[in-house]
Amino acid sequence: MPFDPTILVSLISLFPIALLVGLVCATVVCVVALLRGHRTDTVAVVRALAELVGTFTRYRRKRQ
Repeated sequence: MPFDPTILVSLISLFPIALLVGLVCATVVCVVALLRGHRTDTVAVVRALAELVGTFTRYRRKRQ
């Protein structure tokens, strides 16, 4: 059974679309969770995200 390269090409071309759909779905889930949560929970999550971004930024600067 010979290998068909068109299958590989089609899988590679579908990868960015699948990645984009996954990102959109994750964003929708996060936004809906924030909207459905209590106000105090939402404020805590937003503060935690800001701290998380700061931590990753410092970590990235240390590595470079």
